[in-house]
Amino acid sequence: MRAVVAERHGGPDVLTETERPDPRPGPGDLLVRLTAAGVNYKDVYEREGRAALRAPFVPGSEGAGTVVATGADVAGFRPGDRVAWCAAPASYAELVAVPARAAVRVPDGISDSDAAAAMLQGLTAHYLTTSTYRAAEGETALVHSAAGGLGQHLVRLLVRRGARVIGTVSTPGKTAAAEAAGAHHVIVRGAADDLTRQVLDRTDGRGVDVVYDGIGKDTFEAGLAALRPRGMFVLVGAASGPVPPLDPQSLAPRGSLFLTRPTLVDHATDPAELADRAADVFGWLREGVLKTTIGGRYGFDRAARAHADLQSGTTTGKLLLQPGH
Repeated sequence: MRAVVAERHGGPDVLTETERPDPRPGPGDLLVRLTAAGVNYKDVYEREGRAALRAPFVPGSEGAGTVVATGADVAGFRPGDRVAWCAAPASYAELVAVPARAAVRVPDGISDSDAAAAMLQGLTAHYLTTSTYRAAEGETALVHSAAGGLGQHLVRLLVRRGARVIGTVSTPGKTAAAEAAGAHHVIVRGAADDLTRQVLDRTDGRGVDVVYDGIGKDTFEAGLAALRPRGMFVLVGAASGPVPPLDPQSLAPRGSLFLTRPTLVDHATDPAELADRAADVFGWLREGVLKTTIGGRYGFDRAARAHADLQSGTTTGKLLLQPGH
């Protein structure tokens, strides 16, 4: 089979398309022929060596495709089923061994591409807005990278709950995408102190009730300063690098703030919980509550370009790798 391999840790150029042995499904596994794999910052961290993976390895953990075989002790799935997942190692490959407990069936009316694009970001937006912080009608949220795949989902779900959303984008060209998702105000990020001022200006000096920050180092301090007293800061990523060390005691004089760093792993480990969240996400896609925006489709031979584009900050929506594209 063809697969994308990181020959060593480093920049995007370490990714190459090559021939690999076909995987075999172990007990509890599905063998899936991939239609599309999602490209995520988690994959970038693996490629750069920030995760405990020895090179060479096949990156990726998210995708969708068709089951071609099942291992022992698998119930509820059979060959021919369309499935999607967001926690199966080595997903940048034509054939992927997917743990059955990490897979969900893709319903009719949802394409494999949309399922692959929605799994990680859709499920993340689900738990962030239902479990981490359940915004109430009339509250205000600050969503960074509001034109990205996760950002657009967050904006749509928050607006659906009656919240007012201030979105940020990295360039003026992304403003329209954030507005189309429903953001009430869009700020093009500049200096940290200017960002705080602009958020406070749009809340009459009160600050926002919750911040969703997937950028990290470059926006962390500005986001904390833009929160109302007893507001919630939700750190969901570190696209610009890790946030600086923080003394928890410093949250008290800032207004008794709350700070959390949740992950999807702890919100979808149980197969029943995963299935329930996925059912909501797929339902929202069918109803038009959520929309997938495919920002780019790349063949395996262009995986390096996909990673470079993701890290450039110039893309909107979700990037997908597709065999033979």
